[in-house]
Amino acid sequence: MKTFRILSVEDDANLALLLEARLKAADYDVRTANNAAEAYRIFLTFKPHLLLMDIGIGDENGLDLVKRIRSQDDNIKTIYMTGDLDRYRSALIKERKLHHAEVIAKPFKAEELITVISAQARSQQKAA
Repeated sequence: MKTFRILSVEDDANLALLLEARLKAADYDVRTANNAAEAYRIFLTFKPHLLLMDIGIGDENGLDLVKRIRSQDDNIKTIYMTGDLDRYRSALIKERKLHHAEVIAKPFKAEELITVISAQARSQQKAA
């Protein structure tokens, strides 16, 4: 079975480390970025199956970064994380309709995240 690759983009260093550890413990191949420039560089070489994307990453909006990434891979699966659903609601609704993106509200439980990622990984395996 091909390893499912995840690029986790989170500007909170502590949360980024926790996410990476939890995802690796669940047997996913994970790379972590703390800003948009780093995330884009990793994306180009790592070729992830899934983006786990914080929307408020400081130097660039995560929604804008995903648009840039989709210019390279229009089929990239995305799970957005945000603590401000109201602010991004219309953009996230559009993402769900056009790209089948998932959204997880912060704070969330690790089990919730793993469940959503597992569904994305199964979907990827069926498509392969």
